[in-house]
Amino acid sequence: MRHLLDLSFEEIEAELASWGEPRYRAKQITEWVFRHGATDFEVMTNLPPALRARLAEAFTIAAPEVLAERHADDGATTKALLDLGNGDAVETVRMDYDPDEDGAPDRVTVCISTQVGCAMACRFCATGLQGFTRNLSASEIVTQVLYFSRPSRGEREDTSHAQPDLRASRDRVTNIVFMGMGEPLANYNGTIAAIRWLTRPEGLGLRQRGITVSTVGLVRGIDRLSQEGLQIGLTISLHAPDDELRRNLIPTAGGTTIEELVNAARLYIERCGRRVTFAYALLDHVNDEPEQARALARRIRGIQAHVNLIPYNPTAGPDLRRPSLARVRAFQRELQAAGANATVRIERGVEIAAACGQLRTDVQRATIAEAIPLTVQP
Repeated sequence: MRHLLDLSFEEIEAELASWGEPRYRAKQITEWVFRHGATDFEVMTNLPPALRARLAEAFTIAAPEVLAERHADDGATTKALLDLGNGDAVETVRMDYDPDEDGAPDRVTVCISTQVGCAMACRFCATGLQGFTRNLSASEIVTQVLYFSRPSRGEREDTSHAQPDLRASRDRVTNIVFMGMGEPLANYNGTIAAIRWLTRPEGLGLRQRGITVSTVGLVRGIDRLSQEGLQIGLTISLHAPDDELRRNLIPTAGGTTIEELVNAARLYIERCGRRVTFAYALLDHVNDEPEQARALARRIRGIQAHVNLIPYNPTAGPDLRRPSLARVRAFQRELQAAGANATVRIERGVEIAAACGQLRTDVQRATIAEAIPLTVQP
């Protein structure tokens, strides 16, 4: 059965009109889904019973089953393994941040997946080592956010008695990063359709500037994204200052050069007016030498960009190591001395394999892990 959120809002309006229903019913339905977290048409009490029955026959709004959920960082980081059926599953992560010292409000970020597995085969990424199975639909992407938008498990499972306003809740989701499993721009249509639902008023109503799409570097996808009229952030994975090393770390990089990626970033900035981030996973004695930092700075000189340094997180993959803090800081200082804006990512959820590059779907192992209480030291 088709999920309702695989239709756009306009398509829902058109479908209802073809049934002889007024178009305003579409807004009533989506308010139940996005404001109150409804997962069953029967709870939509302001709709006629006959319409609720017909909707249930034609569509589903069911939430994915949770196969496992683990917590770290004193409960501030939660990773969930969601069942998509037919043996497919994805991991998604929620990270709660305290207010900044300058008085900025609480921030709740959800890191979502766009594919089951990934075909990019990055040597340092657990998802890439898993291989590719399939793209996610728009609904499968959006329901990851809805899962973490519902304030409590009781409300996740039953909305017939309580009607929480997910968009007004104190712990509402504020930011989305397309940095989970898969390459978002390789699932372009699903990614864009999900972004539309997450940002439009009839959807979750998130700020476009609170959404970031991360890509391994699909130039055509970046070009398409720059023409969508969106104000979302873009992160491009470089991971090396030269093409030969980059192809070694990302075998599927093929003929795409760093120069082409920098030019694509420059065009994105010109069209969208947004700063681009270059992600750089630091691997001990592989791409973290001072001369490599200087070469990277030369590559991106003159572009409104930011370098996000990500010390390698352990996976079950090849013999790669996380550099020492001293090497990480030395690399950062070299970049900054050369005029490049660079910060080191503060990792969350490493203890539960929820950090950058660690997501994968070993359903049996995850289910066993769920049965064993996890204690994470602060």
